[in-house]
Amino acid sequence: MRLKTTMKLKQVLKSIETDYKKTDLPKISIGDVIRVNVFIQESSKTRVQAYRGTVTSYHRAGLNSTITVRRVSKGVGIDRIFPLHSPDIQSIEVLERTRKESFV
Repeated sequence: MRLKTTMKLKQVLKSIETDYKKTDLPKISIGDVIRVNVFIQESSKTRVQAYRGTVTSYHRAGLNSTITVRRVSKGVGIDRIFPLHSPDIQSIEVLERTRKESFV
């Protein structure tokens, strides 16, 4: 009986996740230089702010997937974590790809 209940719960969660998952995300790998356009709320206005940096980590967890982007501003490194499926992210653009080297 308990197994049937957990299976139904998993199906419900999966159907909810598919409603909120973004499908237009580019393929991102660690070391890529990307630009993340984020919606910023300032009092009654909403604007888009671009955050450009290098991907340092990629956490794949379905709807909770995140990337960490590092940028250097005035000699200080700043890391920012972005939830990939957040409605606050307008778009993600890959500016430079990491060159994959094969070690023979």
